[in-house]
Amino acid sequence: MATNPILPGFNPDPSFVRVGEDYYIATSTFEWYPGVQIFHSRDLANWELVSRPLNRATQLDMRGNPDSCGIWAPCLSHADGKFWLVYTDVKRLEGAFKDAHNYIVCCDTIDGDWSDPWYVNSSGFDPSLFHDDDGRKWFVNMQWNHRGPGTGVNPAHDAFDGILLQEWSPGRGLFGPITNIYAGTAKGLTEAPHLFKRNGWYYLTTAEGGTGYDHAVTLARSREISGPYEDHPDKYVLTVSNPDHPIQRTGHGQYVDGDGDTGWHTFLMGRPLTVDGAKYCQMGRETGLAKVVWRDDWLYLADGGQMPSAEVEVGAESMPRDEGIHDRFETLPLEFQWLRTPVPDRIFRVENGKLILTGRESIGSWFEQALVARRQEDWSYDAETSLDFQPECYQQAAGLITYYNRHKFHGIFLTKEDDELVLACMSCNGDWPEGRLTLSHVTAVPAGEIALKVTVRGATQQFFWRQEGEWQAVGPALDAYTISDEGGQGEHASFTGAFVGMMAFDTTGRGKEAAFSRFAYRPKTFENT
Repeated sequence: MATNPILPGFNPDPSFVRVGEDYYIATSTFEWYPGVQIFHSRDLANWELVSRPLNRATQLDMRGNPDSCGIWAPCLSHADGKFWLVYTDVKRLEGAFKDAHNYIVCCDTIDGDWSDPWYVNSSGFDPSLFHDDDGRKWFVNMQWNHRGPGTGVNPAHDAFDGILLQEWSPGRGLFGPITNIYAGTAKGLTEAPHLFKRNGWYYLTTAEGGTGYDHAVTLARSREISGPYEDHPDKYVLTVSNPDHPIQRTGHGQYVDGDGDTGWHTFLMGRPLTVDGAKYCQMGRETGLAKVVWRDDWLYLADGGQMPSAEVEVGAESMPRDEGIHDRFETLPLEFQWLRTPVPDRIFRVENGKLILTGRESIGSWFEQALVARRQEDWSYDAETSLDFQPECYQQAAGLITYYNRHKFHGIFLTKEDDELVLACMSCNGDWPEGRLTLSHVTAVPAGEIALKVTVRGATQQFFWRQEGEWQAVGPALDAYTISDEGGQGEHASFTGAFVGMMAFDTTGRGKEAAFSRFAYRPKTFENT
């Protein structure tokens, strides 16, 4: 049995492709760099991160992108002996406009050096590329309507103005007529189109209902690629209507063939933590897998109904994940990413077994932050690091941070106040749009390397420090559920997930450096009650 999520932690919008006996999933990375995560498996239960293909400025530069913008909903496919990747770089989230630019790159191998991009269009987001059996290629994306209520083909959610289809080739780009092939169902918010073909039918998978608790995978079919498309008899192949189900927020996935009349369908999902009756997804939107069967040329969940199971029979068993323990840094460990910039040498380097962060802009910057972090994958964990840092003033700080975005974080920072080295607890408790800081505790510490730790236990987290001897708590217990999709702006405005990592800033502009000698992430047992 495989256990859902098969990709724990922030891994949304899973695009799914099978090449022979190899399965690949590509997931969104939003403002985290490098762009797009691609995982590989042969047994569907155990997955390995094998590529982050968008890793240079010619492919992706997100400096200035707001929180939860950047890479939305990649589409991975294989044709003509190559892997193809379609992606959106979203430059604006709030307001009537989106400014979503769509690109395609390709590579002979999944872990190779991917091409510079073809620019495709900017009419909407969630694009995908369909390779028809006659050799033609078709580009589909949702169309964004900025004009206001009642102007779109789906007036209930007027900004989501249907799914556009147009032919594309590497040599010509987009050409031929643009056709709006699907307006969606009554759920609205119709996005994430993927086309596939079987038994002479063209199938169109979309995500609907928003990326929160009403999310769904919708399926429609047509004999012609341009439509008209008829809806599935049940409209939705995957959706969750039971608030007590362990898997919530299911939607946005893709189908691949299995053997015979069975197949597999990825979907994004959430594992909410319940606090005083409210639900918080600290790990963000994760990737799940469902077994599906064909009946009367329609897809259905193999277990019946529309709600996916916490376990899925794949013929293999999910193996325990390794703890993320790095006693020294030889390179940046693969699980770590940074924010926005394609010029990492400006914010970090690895030297003599240490990760050296160069303090740049503040925690709230959208341009150049020295923040290197990994995903939270568990409701409960310990993370610790060792820091050597000699700040000269309070504008220079470095330490350990739990981070969602500029409005949602907790950190413990070594800094200097009144000629004294201190540890300061600094938080932004989901305060949007003001971004107010809460300074909850300051304690004096001696000079020299110190160890920092955070313990997260469901809804609560606590910082600690030590130089020798026992760990000492710093500041009060903090609300860990602030660092979640739902904290602050809510589930429809926060699209990433909780990270934990190392941070340095220097708002003097002098680029003060901080040396981190190790990092450990250890999952702990926790029961969500």
